[in-house]
Amino acid sequence: MKKRFLLISFLMFSFFILFSYFVHKDFFTQFDFDTTVRLQDNINRTVDSPFSFLSDIGGFEVMTGFLLVFLVFLRKIRGIFALGFFGLFHVLELYGKFFVDHLPPPEFMIRTQKIINFPQFHVRLENSYPSGHAGRTAFISILIGLIVLRSKRLSKAQKYIILGFLITYDLVMFVSRIYLGEHWSTDVIGGAILGASLGILSFAILKTT
Repeated sequence: MKKRFLLISFLMFSFFILFSYFVHKDFFTQFDFDTTVRLQDNINRTVDSPFSFLSDIGGFEVMTGFLLVFLVFLRKIRGIFALGFFGLFHVLELYGKFFVDHLPPPEFMIRTQKIINFPQFHVRLENSYPSGHAGRTAFISILIGLIVLRSKRLSKAQKYIILGFLITYDLVMFVSRIYLGEHWSTDVIGGAILGASLGILSFAILKTT
């Protein structure tokens, strides 16, 4: 069983590399633009505030703190490997943003509520691939979800509730990154794939059976 998770993690990471190549070559430019426009045209502006708050929740500091508390709660010494892989995700994220030529949505698409508003047509020059928020969310959700599924202490109903919450949270987080104009859809997809692959790898290491 453990080898199966390791294989899945490897295959997902390989797919991330292939997907990153296509993103770098601008295969999905029109798809990215159309997806952002559709979401912004069809989602009510009343979600700007809660989606912006969600951006803060998905930040590095908050998610790292949550993961640390969760691993301490598990009381497993192998949790140090999960923290290591979580750190590795951010190294790979920086690597992707350095080598994958993929600018973020233009400033006029930004809907994140900020204290200081910058010029609406400012062009952001930093690359945005992959999305750190999407990757952190996928990493932690996959890790918790697999642990919950394998747990013998939780009832089926409890497992369904937890998994339902994780799936809903992930979907809202992913959509919010695109809707707010913080990332293109491919940034979110790439980040989610990378985060999920390392989350599965962390679970394989944590497994005691």
